[in-house]
Amino acid sequence: MKFIPRALAATAIATVMAATAATAFAAGNPTDARELRAQADAQHRAHGSQGLAAPRAAAKKRVETPTFSMTAVDKKSGNLYLYFADRQGGFDKRYDVGVGYDFEAFQGHVDNDKDGYGESTWHVDKSGLLSYTYHVSELTLDTKDIGGGWQIYDKVLFPGNLAGAGEADIIARDKAGVLWLYLGYADGRVTARTKIGGGWGQYTEIAGQGDLDGDGFTDIVARDKAGVLWFYKGSGDRNDPFNQRTRIGGGWNTYNRILSVGDLDNDGRTDLAARGNDGTLWRYSGNGDSADPFDNRVKIGWGYNIYNLI
Repeated sequence: MKFIPRALAATAIATVMAATAATAFAAGNPTDARELRAQADAQHRAHGSQGLAAPRAAAKKRVETPTFSMTAVDKKSGNLYLYFADRQGGFDKRYDVGVGYDFEAFQGHVDNDKDGYGESTWHVDKSGLLSYTYHVSELTLDTKDIGGGWQIYDKVLFPGNLAGAGEADIIARDKAGVLWLYLGYADGRVTARTKIGGGWGQYTEIAGQGDLDGDGFTDIVARDKAGVLWFYKGSGDRNDPFNQRTRIGGGWNTYNRILSVGDLDNDGRTDLAARGNDGTLWRYSGNGDSADPFDNRVKIGWGYNIYNLI
């Protein structure tokens, strides 16, 4: 367990984290590294939530769309950096967590308390182990193993609450192209998987975090091998969580990574981040229209090809 008073000044937290990070890096301990990552998120949450987590009145319908940090692992060094949303459509200067993080295959934040920030994180390491880092109390972090066997999946996504029960859920695609749903519990455990459907091997990217069209249900997008992006509208039904896909548009093969960390521009709608082959990072702001869910792209950074973006 790690102890971190959320109300401490940023300088004090940074000092504690730096000392602990050196130990975690030297020991190569994934649990310590994950908890340091969670501490960085907690620090940002404690300071950023003052005035930034207010209801987003611009949305057509009030939807609690969270904003999470973007995880960037340096391809050469394996060092972990976090990019926190500036709530104006981009990211603040990168935050050096100071630990190696090249053991992670997939991860996803959890906002079960619906305050707009992630308080817990699921992790899938490269050996296929699913674990969960969470706050035992306001001052205490812990990580527990949920279960192994996740190496059978080539894509694991943590889009939010798909089944309407309140807690975040997980979807995973196996190597045969079948998509599976795991319902999440508040303590990080998951149910046995249920089959969503086959044919998902046609997609080179699947992304989503929260509600795109303002109806209160979690949605996702998927890019096929021809570069066409498709919208899967959430239904809130655990037995059939997505409606029939609709076409958003072509040309998305210009990007080598598409992901969502939630609401980047503080308007209550989830957004997409897309990295071009030249390392330029673009934002596609969600607009609440299920027929055409994104505004025109806006450049928000460059040089991101040095990272694996998890």
